[in-house]
Amino acid sequence: MYKEGFSAEKYIEEQSKYILERIESGEGRLYLEFGGKLVEDKHAMRVLPGFDENAKIKLLQRMKDQAEIIICIYAGDIVKSKTRQDFGITYDLEVMRLIDEFRSYDLEVNSVVVTRYEDAPAVNQFIAKLERRGIKTYTHKYTKGYPTDVDTIVSEEGYGANPYIMVSKPLIVVTGPGGGSGKLATSLSQVYHEYKLGRKARYAKFETFPIWNLPLKHPVNIAYEAATADLKDVNMIDPFHLEAYGETAVNYNRDIDAFPVLSRILQAITGSTEGYKSPTDMGVNRAGFAITDDEVCREAAKQEIIRRYLIAECSYRKGTIDEATLERCKLLLEEVEATRYDRPAVQAAEEYVEVKRRLDPDRYENVVVSAMQLPDGSIVTGRSSRRMVATAAMVLNAIKKLAGIQDDMLIISPTIFESMSNTKSNVLHDKTSLNLEEVIMALTLTKLTNPFAELALREIPNLNGCVAHCTAILSDKDEQAVKALGIDITSNPEFSGNNLYSV
Repeated sequence: MYKEGFSAEKYIEEQSKYILERIESGEGRLYLEFGGKLVEDKHAMRVLPGFDENAKIKLLQRMKDQAEIIICIYAGDIVKSKTRQDFGITYDLEVMRLIDEFRSYDLEVNSVVVTRYEDAPAVNQFIAKLERRGIKTYTHKYTKGYPTDVDTIVSEEGYGANPYIMVSKPLIVVTGPGGGSGKLATSLSQVYHEYKLGRKARYAKFETFPIWNLPLKHPVNIAYEAATADLKDVNMIDPFHLEAYGETAVNYNRDIDAFPVLSRILQAITGSTEGYKSPTDMGVNRAGFAITDDEVCREAAKQEIIRRYLIAECSYRKGTIDEATLERCKLLLEEVEATRYDRPAVQAAEEYVEVKRRLDPDRYENVVVSAMQLPDGSIVTGRSSRRMVATAAMVLNAIKKLAGIQDDMLIISPTIFESMSNTKSNVLHDKTSLNLEEVIMALTLTKLTNPFAELALREIPNLNGCVAHCTAILSDKDEQAVKALGIDITSNPEFSGNNLYSV
């Protein structure tokens, strides 16, 4: 069922070439702001089938002798415990995870910058934690005069008030755990200091979305709007690019709105009127040239828009987004003429619930069902029971099918099941059914005496990339376990019970 619509090899080749051209232009050190996820860019992987989620870091690995990395994090995101949705971890933990990832690729992490610093316990604890592990950490306060008073911004009261981050290589990658991390301000502050030190420097932006040379209403670009609905990003035709070159290019509102001021700031820093003519000019974005099958990417992007809407429904129910964000996602769904039921697992899960409730309304009143589409397009389901949660039953049924094991064959020892359930209930005082992680552990123990359990376990890696849906919001533990398996799961905006606290 899986079809590729994007060439990862061509993308890396195009991006590498373009970055090198900028470095070798003779304009000095290049501060390259990375938009989106530098590591494990799962959004790009979903909307551009064939995209390597680690393409960006692999590109940098090729240039490791020329590059070093600065990681930015907004102090407010630390205080609010903002979470990266893909992994379910807070932005401060994501910074530490990024450092580990960069080091695993033999890339040099120069430092971490806490932007728009505020004297808060959580912020200071984060800084102390990094410094005690030998990570250089800087704090930048809100830039005085920003965004309109260019004379103040480009002065010792503005960018000059920030400490200069000591760097040595020609390419400085400026990244962060998410949007609003302060990457632009950090980059421009560094360019300011370089010129004060008598050295030339340039700023550019490594972008993936929106893809400037795709149509404005292309589903891939609309999927970007869905992914940034909470930031209220809106794709637009870049008017500066159109005026300068007579060429249509797509950019987004924040970059377009900021361009006049940004252009004036760069002119004030460099003392030159020769610079970028449009926000699109600032970007290093060659993704559009690596699309090999437009129809495949359109359909994948449509599925991502559905996915984002389903996630928004649950986030709204949990109270983590506002109604405007949910409505924005709904409008984007309608714009591509899609519904939730264009995601096959959704209909399969809901139909299974209806069948069970019609069969025995009292017994199945609160039943939860999960459904997953396997690589061959077939769908397996699993329902909640006294023994295990719906996602665990779904995964068990999926790996049995992939292994060619009959549906009615037990592959987990009943003795192990009972022992783990009793321990959970009587020792840990947790009355809930076994969750996905616990069921996988039970299967692992059973394989010592049951060869069919071993066969089933071997199929778990083949669940990576499968799409699933659950009729109730997952517990935190199950959500983490499903994501660890690489399963792309969504849920109906319903809680499985009335408890206000779940783990």
